[in-house]
Amino acid sequence: MNVAVIDMGTNTFHFIIVELDGDDFRVLFREKVAVKIGENGINKGMIIPEAIERAITTLKRFKKTIEAYHVEEVSATATSAIRNAKNGHDLVALIEKETGFKTRIISGLEEANYIYFGVKRALKIGPAPQLIMDIGGGSIEFIIGTDDKAHWMHSFEIGGLRLLEKFHKNDPITQEEIIEIEQFLEVELDQLFKVCQDYSLDTLIGSSGTFDTLSDIFRLKTGIEKLPGSTEYPLPIEEYRQITSDLIQKNRAERMQIPGMIELRVEMIVVATILISYVVQRLNIKHLRVSAYALKEGVLLNTIQKLKDRQLY
Repeated sequence: MNVAVIDMGTNTFHFIIVELDGDDFRVLFREKVAVKIGENGINKGMIIPEAIERAITTLKRFKKTIEAYHVEEVSATATSAIRNAKNGHDLVALIEKETGFKTRIISGLEEANYIYFGVKRALKIGPAPQLIMDIGGGSIEFIIGTDDKAHWMHSFEIGGLRLLEKFHKNDPITQEEIIEIEQFLEVELDQLFKVCQDYSLDTLIGSSGTFDTLSDIFRLKTGIEKLPGSTEYPLPIEEYRQITSDLIQKNRAERMQIPGMIELRVEMIVVATILISYVVQRLNIKHLRVSAYALKEGVLLNTIQKLKDRQLY
């Protein structure tokens, strides 16, 4: 049985088709597209017409691929940009009319829960609580969890695109802008910092795009090969500090010259690394881990379980 998951993120639409095999799955097709649905509207609570057009065009193309792979079950979810937009529900209705996809707008907590299950499938968290961080364009999710359970989770509506449009006016970013972001984060992430006082956290597990790209930059810099099928990527914290220290001093064109950098991440990666670095410094994090799995894999695992519950698989 073939199943598809479409994750309509604020910056990127993720699309994956898998063939189910018992409790496991085999990836048949995957794609990510920089739809940028939140662009020029995210901080106003609107999805602009150009972004709607990009979304529908992309989803129509996804539909053709779904038909070609004879997919029997499609799970489509929408996150921060769509759930907070005044015209978000109108877009969901338009998506169904144009493509037939029934899109579920998920809450920030649902998003965090899916991320936790995705990460847990990718790597062994261990018995001691670790902090999981997922940076989206619209929101950031934090989860404190072990292999057994999530102890705490929260979604903050201060994602990379929001920070980019609010603070990153100069390129390269200025020291004044960095300080403004850090002051903003100190206030906005107050709940996270207070909760973390109750735990001994020395490891941050990153999921999603920025962490993937930082790990790719590290690997290419050091000549480490990416193993096929690996679900955890390397990113030593000292190397991370060197990479980000260099990266935030560069303008867009210079960032694109960094081996491992991709067009999809080049705009948002500066504010995203400032965010990561602030959390690392504020919580005295000693180790970084990178999960290959995130939201879409969590949604996939949930979809598989629902199919089993309905005895359809």
